[in-house]
Amino acid sequence: MDFLLLLFALPIATIIIASVLETVLRNPIAVAALTFAIYLIVAFAVFDATFLIYVILYTILAFISAVITRAVINLINDNDDDEIIDNGNNNNNGNNGNNNGGNSGCGCNNRYYGNRYYR
Repeated sequence: MDFLLLLFALPIATIIIASVLETVLRNPIAVAALTFAIYLIVAFAVFDATFLIYVILYTILAFISAVITRAVINLINDNDDDEIIDNGNNNNNGNNGNNNGGNSGCGCNNRYYGNRYYR
């Protein structure tokens, strides 16, 4: 039972928890440090000192999972920034008396790029 727990259940849980923590913390080193601290406490509370080898392996696995999750998140965010979307103020009625140079009707230059506004 312990062998299956050490080789299958805990590594899968480590990968999932590291991915979730990476999206929250946004720092792979902090994810690895938090994983190391948690597994170190578990090592002496539940298991014996031989579990320290697994603690180091799970910490490395958490760091690699966090780096991969970070790369995927950056890849997704970089692809979203390529598309320029107007912020919804595109009501040009033609003869309203002001010439805004073809921008939206408000005269501002606010554009929405992915998940943030730029001026």
